[in-house]
Amino acid sequence: MSASIVRATVRAVNKRKILATKAALTLQNFLVDLLFLVSPLYTAYIGLKVGVRTRGCNGLTYTLDYTKEKEKSDEEVVQDGVRVFIEKKAQLTLLGTEMDFVESKLSTEFVFFNPNIKGTCGCGESFNI
Repeated sequence: MSASIVRATVRAVNKRKILATKAALTLQNFLVDLLFLVSPLYTAYIGLKVGVRTRGCNGLTYTLDYTKEKEKSDEEVVQDGVRVFIEKKAQLTLLGTEMDFVESKLSTEFVFFNPNIKGTCGCGESFNI
């Protein structure tokens, strides 16, 4: 497998060093391997689309779906050959987030480790920024 490639924006500040901003989204190694393995099963799709929508008792929840095309305003993250697209509405919400896939005896789920979250509901399904 190739080295991790994450697209990051570089910003030049007047008379200072060039500073790299946070990556839009980082995928944990297990999730990258999982998505890479299942990608041949979904050949009609070009990647996974991540978004947020208003729902739940705390305001926002994540949405995940396969996508056939990149929208004009989507942010594209490519890591180890896996393509993830972030909807425009979710770009600032997900900035610096790590995404993983976790299996336990009680559940199998995608997990977002988001440093921007100020609070979550008791069940962990919705959050606020």
